[in-house]
Amino acid sequence: MSLLARQRQEMILAQVRERGAVRVSDLAERFGVSDMTVRRDLDVLARRRLVAKVHGGATAVGTPSTHEPGFVEKSGRQRAEKEAIAAAAAGLVEPGTAIGLSAGTTTAALARRLTDVADLTVVTNSMAVAEVFRSGRPDRTVILTGGIRTPSEALVGPVAVAALRTLNLDVVFLGVHGMSAASGFTTPNMMESETDRALVEAGHRLVVVADSTKWGTAGISTIAELTEADVLVTDAGLDADARLVLEGEIDQVVLADAP
Repeated sequence: MSLLARQRQEMILAQVRERGAVRVSDLAERFGVSDMTVRRDLDVLARRRLVAKVHGGATAVGTPSTHEPGFVEKSGRQRAEKEAIAAAAAGLVEPGTAIGLSAGTTTAALARRLTDVADLTVVTNSMAVAEVFRSGRPDRTVILTGGIRTPSEALVGPVAVAALRTLNLDVVFLGVHGMSAASGFTTPNMMESETDRALVEAGHRLVVVADSTKWGTAGISTIAELTEADVLVTDAGLDADARLVLEGEIDQVVLADAP
């Protein structure tokens, strides 16, 4: 039994290192064990300083609040969840509206769901999002802010902020690095935080799109408090305690079912 536990823990550690974060419920289903067994495995790994326990799961250890993974690295994480979130969020976009899309892999997935929406104006500081809309159509306007490029393919800094402060958008879709009761919605890049705040302020309505592994993670800089979001679209892997906290702060929490 001890050997089997060690083997399972090694497999869990490999997943954490590959994906950046894991959920207790996913691990329990994969290994055919109880949530309590998985939590004990995570306790063992945490005591060895191999993972960091967070609410509902674990993340790679030693990742500082200023660490910013590249766009390609982040694209490989929680793909099914991000696609489910994007599909749910796309239903909130009406033809003929002006929307803002922040940088991020989830917002890029959302952009791919919006290419057929009629008479749409898209404002973004994301090179990846702008690329999705590269093939123009006469009833669509795409505005790319300009600015300094970050590892997450965001354009940030005073040029981006100045452009955003002149705009009025119907709804802003914000991707985030982390979310927590104490820190709100956060990013590891301070310049990106300033740009994202300008984007949030340009919108009449704020929709945050973030998979459930973002809960309990905090970047160095807060973009917005939880109460500033009108809607949070996340995935059904969000645990019950986190859901209670978020529903107490945000008007609408949407849980998307990943395949």
